[in-house]
Amino acid sequence: PFFKGYRPQFYFRTTDVTGSCELPEGVEMVMPGDNVKMKVSLIHPIAMEDGLRFAIREGGRTVGAGVVSKVIE
Repeated sequence: PFFKGYRPQFYFRTTDVTGSCELPEGVEMVMPGDNVKMKVSLIHPIAMEDGLRFAIREGGRTVGAGVVSKVIE
């Protein structure tokens, strides 16, 4: 499980960057198997586009996966 403010590594193609997760209003925790739409702020800007798939990794293990639904500049 993870909570708001979680800061894992996001892997986009061949790039990895740390990002901070902002969960939707009313969602305090995400459990394994949950699907959630969240806003992620990356610590470094990278090239990406809507529809880009990514992996969420923590401690060398993949803990989640997702798809970019909208790029906010």
